[in-house]
Amino acid sequence: MRSLRSILLTGGAGFIGSALTRALLYQPHLEHLVILDSLTYAGNRANLIGPDQDPRLNFIEGDVGDGSLVSELLKKFKCSGIMHLAAETHVDQSIKQPAKFITTNVNGTFSLLDIARHHSVALLQCSTDEVYGPIATPTKADESFPLKPSSPYSASKASADLIVQAAHTTFGQEIVIARCSNNYGPRQHREKLIPTLVHHALRDEPLPIYGSGKQIRDWIHVDDTARGLISAFEKGETNRVYNLGANCERTNLEIARAVLKNLNKPESLIDHIEDRPGHDTRYAVDVTRSMNELGWQPKIPFQTGFEKVIHELSVTLSPD
Repeated sequence: MRSLRSILLTGGAGFIGSALTRALLYQPHLEHLVILDSLTYAGNRANLIGPDQDPRLNFIEGDVGDGSLVSELLKKFKCSGIMHLAAETHVDQSIKQPAKFITTNVNGTFSLLDIARHHSVALLQCSTDEVYGPIATPTKADESFPLKPSSPYSASKASADLIVQAAHTTFGQEIVIARCSNNYGPRQHREKLIPTLVHHALRDEPLPIYGSGKQIRDWIHVDDTARGLISAFEKGETNRVYNLGANCERTNLEIARAVLKNLNKPESLIDHIEDRPGHDTRYAVDVTRSMNELGWQPKIPFQTGFEKVIHELSVTLSPD
């Protein structure tokens, strides 16, 4: 089992990263949690309010592509592993500015891997179910499925995954990859689906839904993902991929209707807009390997987690 004694966490001020930060600080053997985050639009220091009072946490604003900085942090804190979550993640943004996604997600990952190799430090790569591309019903993609990314975002993540795997094959680096399904939960960026829908509904504004709204995603609570990432880092076999999903398929239209129902708003607010280019119809992953080999499974029922998130967003996004 890999040690969680001293961890370098990239992207720790982001949505999933801040959930993982909280989960790691509950680990009894953790001595140092070093967060490296460049605080782009997806990262926010406010996401770490509370955990930042823990003396084990050290926050450094910086780029994963800064090899000398990463090397310095690994040496200073004698890091036992890297959990790599830093990434550009918004699909819409990747269509508008694809170059940024290559720079951060591909080049940044390569740079981090190179430094990890010279320090003999294990690395967990946090990836996405989007690398598999659209999956026809009722199939679920297991870890052996071919990579068929559709967007610049998913292509950049698939590229990073392949670079990570090549580092093991070529150099014998100790790596694990976790591919997560569609996350929801507290501290999610306002541009993501659920926060966007709540923001518009609270203002009685039209809720923008791409195309038919029948695109299917497997929704998982971010706290379940955080536990899965820790399990994958600790227990995952070297050069192995682990899917993390909750077997909770919902269409975007179903999510919109559920938001409106929870906020007592009419469904007439739903506004079908032009679909985005290359919009995949369905993502679905098989998590059998993660359950069997890691002893992990999602715990938070969707309805419970969803209603709590709607309540929290109603407070933070209230127009009053």
